[in-house]
Amino acid sequence: MPTEPTPTVVLVHGAFADAGSWSGVITELRDHGVSVVAPPNPLRGLASDAAYIASVAAQIDGPVILVGHSYGGALITVAGATDNVVGLVYIAAYVLEQGESLGELQGRFALSPLVENLRQATYPVEGAEPSVEVTITPEAFPEIFAADVAAETTAVLALTQRPLAAAAFEETASAAAWRTKPAWALVAGADRAINPEVERFGAERAGATVVELDGASHAVAVSRPKAVAGLILDAVRATS
Repeated sequence: MPTEPTPTVVLVHGAFADAGSWSGVITELRDHGVSVVAPPNPLRGLASDAAYIASVAAQIDGPVILVGHSYGGALITVAGATDNVVGLVYIAAYVLEQGESLGELQGRFALSPLVENLRQATYPVEGAEPSVEVTITPEAFPEIFAADVAAETTAVLALTQRPLAAAAFEETASAAAWRTKPAWALVAGADRAINPEVERFGAERAGATVVELDGASHAVAVSRPKAVAGLILDAVRATS
């Protein structure tokens, strides 16, 4: 029987990072002949960010696998409803149910150290009062976000982190694409940004194929790109 076209992989970064955090994973995927797109995540709100990612996917010719890290997992859960999306891969990520918010999912489990180490600032909103955004305090960033990444790299990651609109924690998911599409998930066993129990719970609820990496930090795509790319390649093969 003829095989389906090889999907394009769309890598969606999460909060406090940018698309450059996928660099090692992109290299691995390209070495295997996989087409990759790594768009900027606006980080302004669950609904608007998911709509942007859905738009990116819809404009790709052929099937797409959405890969979400951290908050990016919540986005692919919604954006994955796009017709040409054939699979979802969650990397140290939130896996929401329809109608659920990040705050509600996190609230089922012990809070991670991230919560006590966020710094607030404001950003302008046209026609409205300024809104609140958050970043990780620089002194806490290495331990919370990237404990298994080289200190020199972590220093750069801390300086280049991108803020997340605080309102994103309260918005609810309008869809749960994992109900109709296959999912894979990587749990970072030593994650201090998201409680690993949150990652496990969401992945198991979604019926995902789960891989757990003991000792892996939240920045697992930076510290262990081969392992992350390996799970994505499993999804590519399964949907090709």
